[in-house]
Amino acid sequence: MDWTDTPEQAEFRAEVRSMISNSLPERYQRGEGPPERTWEFDRGSSDTSASDAAREWHSALSNRKWVAPQWPVEYGGAGLSSMEQFILNQELARAGAPGVGGSGVSMLGPTLIVHGTEEQKKEYLPKILAGETVWAQGYSEPGSGSDLASLQTSAVREGDDFVINGQKIWTSGAHTADAIFMLVRTDKEASKHRGISFLLVEDIRVSGIAIRPLTDMAGNHYFNEIFFEDVRVPADNLVGEENRGWYVGMTLLDFERSNIGGAVAARRSLTGLLDWLGDRVPATENIRASIADRYIESEVMFQFSFRIISMQHNGLVPNYEASTAKLFNSELSQRVALTATRVFGLHANKINEDDIAGGYSAEYLRAVPATIRGGTSEVQRNIIATRGLDLPRG
Repeated sequence: MDWTDTPEQAEFRAEVRSMISNSLPERYQRGEGPPERTWEFDRGSSDTSASDAAREWHSALSNRKWVAPQWPVEYGGAGLSSMEQFILNQELARAGAPGVGGSGVSMLGPTLIVHGTEEQKKEYLPKILAGETVWAQGYSEPGSGSDLASLQTSAVREGDDFVINGQKIWTSGAHTADAIFMLVRTDKEASKHRGISFLLVEDIRVSGIAIRPLTDMAGNHYFNEIFFEDVRVPADNLVGEENRGWYVGMTLLDFERSNIGGAVAARRSLTGLLDWLGDRVPATENIRASIADRYIESEVMFQFSFRIISMQHNGLVPNYEASTAKLFNSELSQRVALTATRVFGLHANKINEDDIAGGYSAEYLRAVPATIRGGTSEVQRNIIATRGLDLPRG
């Protein structure tokens, strides 16, 4: 199939590239800052060069309403089509430009647009767009990850408040966030999907909330566990109906779901390795073959992405196709980094982001959780088997 841009798409792509060329701060052009959730970390950094870069980049995107490009125009978004979102995401990923707004833009905003009251929309959406409030997502719990509906963090109604007790885990960026949206159990007698509600905690630093770091294998701190002890939240912070929060939390608008950022990241990582190799000859035939295999696989990932965006552009909803892309990309990121470490041999034993060999080792360690978060590889394979191949459930 021909994936060539139409004249209109080519014009929009040129506009995006021009904006990036003229507006992307040097810090991000040089690839500085944390490798994940860069803008969110830089936004609150004590390093003025980092906080200034975050502010400048937010302003550049905000001027074009590209902070939340998928949001409807009436709520401050750009109202971009799925194909335009795809092009924007592809070009941002190619430039190594960080996303802005975090989970507030990608998850909470669309949820409020569909399920929020007018008061909630007026209160929260402008602050998300302005970068004033960064939201964390409170879904996973120690015993409720892939089976999220089994969550046990409780919220008991007391007068005009809900009182929250429990624990959340693997909460990305909670230590840099201002607030948290979360799924809580409000009816322990109901079936597990029906006893859940969606609540907004506007201040993640209030008394009764304890945030503890979870450091990954590369020594980076992105994840956290959060403990809630008698945290009071106004009942007005309930989004949607009480005990119907599961369906609220699963809301997605017309999101671009191609995972093009992952495809571009894999290709950039591979290109960096090839640039370093130059005329150097890899040690063994097996390593040369492995590099070739990774290139082929990165091309397959692009085809997955193009197929998904083509479906969305034609009004179809990707189902198992999105799971296929997620599964393939998360495992490909591990294979690319592991292949690179084999090229460098013992030099890759030192994990160091500033050294090319050690950088690939750090990249591999960061890639390990990718097969867990957002739905484990096992869950994705079950979705593909049952929904894509019509195999019976095990």
